[in-house]
Amino acid sequence: MKKRAIKKALFNKLLFKNKTMPEQTQEIKIADNIPGADYANFMQVINPDKNEFHLNFGTLSGTTGRVVAKIITNPGHFKRMAVLMNDLVVKYETQFGKIEEAPEFNKEIGFK
Repeated sequence: MKKRAIKKALFNKLLFKNKTMPEQTQEIKIADNIPGADYANFMQVINPDKNEFHLNFGTLSGTTGRVVAKIITNPGHFKRMAVLMNDLVVKYETQFGKIEEAPEFNKEIGFK
């Protein structure tokens, strides 16, 4: 339980980096029965519109692949996640060196 509290504190520090922390803290519970994580080496944004971004995460190997997770979020949360991920990449590269970008997969992966 201590590790989760530390991870949450780090997450909040990154998330609210240049902003004041909200007065009311939110408790995020992680269920213990969530199975292990899936590896993803591609992400596809499906039909973004004014209200939602639909994200498919998947694993592609050779000519086959499978979607391992689907996320639907609104533009404000999507932007916040993008900013957070960019900050994490900058911090990672500061500590470990430049990340070489993975080769791009064919944009049409067999589903639309």
